[in-house]
Amino acid sequence: MFRTRVLGAAFGLVAGIATLATAVGASAEALKIGVTPGPHGQILEKVKPLAAKEGLDLTVLEFSDYVIPNQALAQGDLNANSFQHQPYLDNQVKDRGYELVSVAKTVIFPMGVYSKKVKSLDELPDGAKVSIPNDPTNGGRALLLLQAKGLLKVKESAGLKASPLDISENPKKLQILELDAAQLPRSLDDVTVAVINTNFAMESGLDPNKDAIAREASESPYANVIAVRKVDQDKPWVATLVKVYQSDEVKQFILDRFKGAVVPAW
Repeated sequence: MFRTRVLGAAFGLVAGIATLATAVGASAEALKIGVTPGPHGQILEKVKPLAAKEGLDLTVLEFSDYVIPNQALAQGDLNANSFQHQPYLDNQVKDRGYELVSVAKTVIFPMGVYSKKVKSLDELPDGAKVSIPNDPTNGGRALLLLQAKGLLKVKESAGLKASPLDISENPKKLQILELDAAQLPRSLDDVTVAVINTNFAMESGLDPNKDAIAREASESPYANVIAVRKVDQDKPWVATLVKVYQSDEVKQFILDRFKGAVVPAW
């Protein structure tokens, strides 16, 4: 009888532990985070187990372009996204009326100029074809990089949203071709140089540290951000996600993994 009672108590204890574990697991907040392939996704995969320790169950979903992640977030299909810089988010909010806000800075991807035909911008021939992103903020960013390298000038009034129509001086008569940002690496066979966002460059196998013939300075207004719906910005899970992302462990991972091609922005 005594042995039976002890076993019964033991089984009760095990059952209680199992019930507690189930309750703890059930209390984890499930969140869907949108990213683009490459560094953004890799960083969030690093964040994921750290977030789990803080009660967040992250599902990281990859999108191949810059348009759908904000649309999905605005529609409630995502809880947050981490793929865009602040000027791009500002432009999307203005043009599409999204109720989205940034809640934290993440990383900076210094934009680079790549080529299969020249090894230096000094070698650019007159009339060279130059491909840049076709969205307003990244296209303007590319033009400002070309301006910083002395290849052209854009109207000061255009600011960060400069377009080819804002080019005021083009001494080499460069042919500016606007393409979807994700397609720029593929354009390298057809143009003299392409100005490519780092995440798409790395996804295509390019090494920004070795393959770029010119790059932005790391001091840049184009810090990437975590975006959420405005109605969610003050929820506890947002603060927890930001704390985990901006942890020393994640910062060290970025420094070790990307070796300067991607720079922490906090």
